[in-house]
Amino acid sequence: MPVNNLLRPSSRKLILGLVLGLLIAAVPSVALAQGDNPVDSGDTAWMITASVLVLFMTIPGLSLFYAGLVRAKNVLSIMMQNFVAVALITLLWVIFGYSLAFGGEGLFIGGFQKMFLSGVSVGSTSGTIPETVFVFFQLTFAIITPALIIGSLAERMKFSAYLWFIGLWSTFVYLPVAHSVWGDGGWLGNLGVLDFAGGTVVHINAGVAGLIVALVLGKRRGYPGAKMPSNSIVLTMVGAGMLWVGWFGFNAGSGLAADGVAGMAALVTQIATATATLTWMFIEWARKGKPSGVGIATGAVAGLVAITPASGYVGPMGAIAIGLVAGALPYWMVNTMKSRLGYDDSLDAFGVHGVAGFAGAILTGLFAAAALGGSVAGLDIGSQLGIQAIGATATLVYSAVGTFVILKIINAVIGLRLSEQQETEGLDVSLHGEEGFAL
Repeated sequence: MPVNNLLRPSSRKLILGLVLGLLIAAVPSVALAQGDNPVDSGDTAWMITASVLVLFMTIPGLSLFYAGLVRAKNVLSIMMQNFVAVALITLLWVIFGYSLAFGGEGLFIGGFQKMFLSGVSVGSTSGTIPETVFVFFQLTFAIITPALIIGSLAERMKFSAYLWFIGLWSTFVYLPVAHSVWGDGGWLGNLGVLDFAGGTVVHINAGVAGLIVALVLGKRRGYPGAKMPSNSIVLTMVGAGMLWVGWFGFNAGSGLAADGVAGMAALVTQIATATATLTWMFIEWARKGKPSGVGIATGAVAGLVAITPASGYVGPMGAIAIGLVAGALPYWMVNTMKSRLGYDDSLDAFGVHGVAGFAGAILTGLFAAAALGGSVAGLDIGSQLGIQAIGATATLVYSAVGTFVILKIINAVIGLRLSEQQETEGLDVSLHGEEGFAL
């Protein structure tokens, strides 16, 4: 006899009710289990992609951009300096860098809780992404920042001195600035400085360091009288294109989520960069009679730099305004003021990153306001401009002093500058025993 026939109708209803009740009771348990693990697969996939894009900016993007601008006898040295920065900073980041930047609360520096990535596991999280992904993403910023300084020391620094410099600079300059702006309890973050993706932490910091390096090292032998032709504008433009593409990971990734903020950050990055590129091109065309490949490539990088701190806060019209400033102000610094002041910033790290970074940091305080198309409602523009100026100036002063002290120590111990013979022969052969390009 079927079991169904053995049960009375009332019994069947009772059993059915119990089963439905158990199913309903199980639903909150499933939701709770999901809530205990806040990792979002979309955010995670995007942030891994963004991290790879930022790493792509250094190798090969920045490597090619700088390598094309130097003389043929120094191409390999530039590639070596970029490549080794990736390796060295990665290990320093794992040992203590991540911990000091993001491992604890402090006004100026973090703590030692995350040394050797202690506690960073498959299950640890940062917001809606695994902590491992956050570590990787922030590592790519720590890598590219000292690599930017290569543009100011190109063609004349010892390789051994360079290794010591980027290691010490990353430790004593980059990490405190990164924590002060982005870390828990950092004093600039507490003050209210708006720096979405690194206008102060990366570009002012590295740009000012580049100026100090250029001043302490002194001019390249023969500068400015001797001709120092770029070996390949094609390489420079390819590198600039890679930087432009990779920068979407830099800016759109800094919200740590695949959302509307990331979408707007990507859009305004494109708008500001396009505007700066055209601004630089037309100024150069008007002044020199011809637009150049180096000019539009440099204008593009200046636009990328200037929009970086503002990318998560401003709207399209603000991006156009920032792009206009980024195309004009660095052009003036690179093509007019550098020769008047007489310093040899080989590849214009300060003229582009320092100047455009400072301008972008200040303009963020203006165009972030909702009244001007930004996303920050109720922003007191006057107060915010003052806060932005404090953040930019504090970073400038700290980076300048810290860089100067580090350079002087290295110079006293092992020396900074190549011999005249090595510099004349070229760094590729004299330091690495190879030729980047056969001459």
